[in-house]
Amino acid sequence: MTQVDTAETAKEGAGRPATGFGNLRPRIRRALGVAARPGLWKRGLVLATLALLLGLLMLLHAHITDRGGLGSLVETFLPWFGLFVPVLLAGALWRRSASAVAALLLPVTVWLSLFGGLLIDKSRPGGDLTVATHNVDADNTDPAGTARDLAASKADVLALEEITQQAKPLYEKELAKAYPYHAVVGTVGVWSRLPLSDTQRVDIKMDYGPLGDTKPVDVKMAYDRALRTTVATDQGPLAVYVAHLGSVRVFPRNGFWTASRDRGAQALGEAVASERNDRVVLLGDLNGTTDDRAFAGISSQLNSAQDAAGDGFGFSWPARFPIARIDQILVRGVKPTSSWVLPATGSDHLPVAARLSW
Repeated sequence: MTQVDTAETAKEGAGRPATGFGNLRPRIRRALGVAARPGLWKRGLVLATLALLLGLLMLLHAHITDRGGLGSLVETFLPWFGLFVPVLLAGALWRRSASAVAALLLPVTVWLSLFGGLLIDKSRPGGDLTVATHNVDADNTDPAGTARDLAASKADVLALEEITQQAKPLYEKELAKAYPYHAVVGTVGVWSRLPLSDTQRVDIKMDYGPLGDTKPVDVKMAYDRALRTTVATDQGPLAVYVAHLGSVRVFPRNGFWTASRDRGAQALGEAVASERNDRVVLLGDLNGTTDDRAFAGISSQLNSAQDAAGDGFGFSWPARFPIARIDQILVRGVKPTSSWVLPATGSDHLPVAARLSW
């Protein structure tokens, strides 16, 4: 039998690194000791305060006053407030501030609860009908090229906004082969591979007030920016609304001016509420995001195709560097299977499309 010198073995083992839980406990104690240092929590209190304010702003955005359009302005660019998180995190790490890092948990949690779902690709194969919408831009220098690009999208129903009288014949000519049915009301139109019927203007109060009431109907019709039509599908009638709501402006004195758009959004919401068809699609440039409180009357009735079946935020404006999705596809009674942004045309907006199923 070989006899082991236990004393010698103990000496050899003493030089080896400790393993297992015995080695972990000192590290935990050191980490807790570092975290417990008062200086780490006292540093960066300004950063911690800013992080908490950022989280509360995103959490309570619906309660921000809309005086001067402040609430709508914040909600239009709400996703972008998440960019302040890495900035504050960098400051917290530079200052070695445990309080600032801990405070950042609030804005991170709120942002993910609001927009985390948009980071996941929710599209799936299949669908019965493809719809698309595009603000073609009244100043578009190549409307014929834009029409050809849109026809190449192979959408079954195509909505256009900001159609000028000069460009209208060009759109009609270039889209005629792909879309045998179309209707134009004022500056908005719809082109379809399927039959259309019962097309009518929708009054979104663009020409509003005492002065507007004195204008004849034919003059008002030139400013029409919304229509409603019925598309005959194999699964039954589909009510399609096309709308281009009033523009918004930022003024130094008045702030974010949204009066025309908000008035139109309310009127459009009322029109959709009175719609008898169970299947409804709203296409158009709404000049606002679905996070904006101005669209509560619409978003409470219709669902965003991008939210339900998109991949990412689907920003559509401005075309060169999109920062907001103001071009919308909203639905009721049909299920979006995919939603995406189409390539740029000669417009300052990007076209958006969605595939729908019954």
